[in-house]
Amino acid sequence: MIEQDTIKLLRECDAGVKMGISSIEDVLDNVKSEKLEKLLTDCKSEHRKLDKEIQKLLDKYKDDGKEPAIIAKSMSWMKTNMKLAMENSDATVADLMTDGCNMGVKSLNKYLNKYEGADEISKDITKKLINLEEKLAVDIRAFL
Repeated sequence: MIEQDTIKLLRECDAGVKMGISSIEDVLDNVKSEKLEKLLTDCKSEHRKLDKEIQKLLDKYKDDGKEPAIIAKSMSWMKTNMKLAMENSDATVADLMTDGCNMGVKSLNKYLNKYEGADEISKDITKKLINLEEKLAVDIRAFL
């Protein structure tokens, strides 16, 4: 039970961290403010660090992890491009990123509760990812 919940939680973290990196990359070229760009690139860097931790643990369990759902990734990309086509501004980028962070926090908390048998290391990684998403959402409020 512990091992299965651990693997399942790590898979969801894997998909979430990849989705976060992809979402940041989707908007970075549209950012005008150096401060917003730094916040996003720093957050992307932190996501990459967590991704390495997650991959190391998944390797330990001989698991390939999980890619973000194609439909979720496609919908995110379409929403991003449509909103930025209508108004290409830092406020739009901040709005899109805030929505993404909120969805990530909600999903990760759901999986943290669902896979309560997961080991503490995996739960801690999940909490780190949740905190990273929450922090970004707070940090970019000034751009909304």
